[in-house]
Amino acid sequence: MTGDAVQAPVEPDVDVEEVDEEDRLVEEGEIAGDYLEQLLDVLDFDGDIDLDVDGDRAIVSIDGGKDLSKLVGRDGEVLDALQELTRLAVQQATGDRSRLMLDVGRWRADRRDRLARLGTEVAERVRDGDAGGRESLDPMTPFERKIVHDAVAAVDGVYSESEGAEPKRRVVVIKE
Repeated sequence: MTGDAVQAPVEPDVDVEEVDEEDRLVEEGEIAGDYLEQLLDVLDFDGDIDLDVDGDRAIVSIDGGKDLSKLVGRDGEVLDALQELTRLAVQQATGDRSRLMLDVGRWRADRRDRLARLGTEVAERVRDGDAGGRESLDPMTPFERKIVHDAVAAVDGVYSESEGAEPKRRVVVIKE
């Protein structure tokens, strides 16, 4: 023996929990995609299913079909129900509760953009106006309220809070 030590390969600085979490989210997306593909087949709808991971959520999008507006419904009600059914399908397969986000025909993405603009516009109006220093918005889902709260938080001189009880809980923007 020459005394030369065998050096172990240097592992890159990767958080194993982070990799495991991303793998879990990818698996959620794949299960959801399979479930939705079967649903589209049963309904005889065309659509392309895209899978992504954004932060701590699997994102599943259905795009490209002409009948997809039927899967959104009025004010996204059908989309919300379909998202819950898809989450239940994932939970049944994995045993874990899913927080996946489903979007159809970019409805949620467009809604997010509109809500962010609304939050910014109302925050600036409240900050710059003299009419009582507060404005209440229409009732929204928790997801929609979070988007508005985030947009308001980016504007100096105002803050937001939620008031009321579901399903009529709303964002109120208040001048500091």
